[in-house]
Amino acid sequence: MRLQVKNLTLKYPETNNHVFRDLTFELKTPGFNAIFGPSGVGKTSLARILTGDLTGFSGQMTHQGMMTFLYSYNLERLPGWSSVGKHLIKVTPTNRHDRREALVNVFGIEDCLQQRFSQLSLGQRNRVNLLRYLLQEFDLLIMDESLANVDEITRETILLKVKAMFPKTHFLYISHNVVEVAKFCNDIVVLRGVGRRPQSTIVAGQDARLGQEIDPHKMDRTMLEIVNASS
Repeated sequence: MRLQVKNLTLKYPETNNHVFRDLTFELKTPGFNAIFGPSGVGKTSLARILTGDLTGFSGQMTHQGMMTFLYSYNLERLPGWSSVGKHLIKVTPTNRHDRREALVNVFGIEDCLQQRFSQLSLGQRNRVNLLRYLLQEFDLLIMDESLANVDEITRETILLKVKAMFPKTHFLYISHNVVEVAKFCNDIVVLRGVGRRPQSTIVAGQDARLGQEIDPHKMDRTMLEIVNASS
């Protein structure tokens, strides 16, 4: 399976301002890949194009062997009329009950199951929301700041265990945290503003796994490469 974007061009309606101009990149390896760049560079717009929620662009997108794309984002809300546990049971496919129980443990939300979504903290809401997507069938899950407001230790635990549970699935991780994308992601698509050539550069991340120690010197080099590519 692979994802290829070629000469993607998108302009704001009724203006001459481009979001993308001839954006081109390719991701071949399953696992956690990333989109990184400063605010306003088009990360969320790119995610919405990939999922079919944003149109009006030109260029080509090829997603060989990938049919179902899901998009999870920060501050997404769930219905508030039932408990979190009942909602998760309702959205769980019949063959995914064991996965749900495992993810509830990984995400540390056992104490949230009897509460309504509106009663949760922002970090708890984001964990519950991401968990419900992981219960579904998908070829690519886009995580747009999906673990915002979650503490660093819990976020690292979740990322490492999700990577272990879904080793052959494609994820596209959007984050402003350069340390996070450098440590946990494989290929990092670094976006730059329109007018810079090329508009994207792929940097190889450290792709940390459970039980693996990351060389701090390699981490420093990767972060420096990401920062330089985005400037």
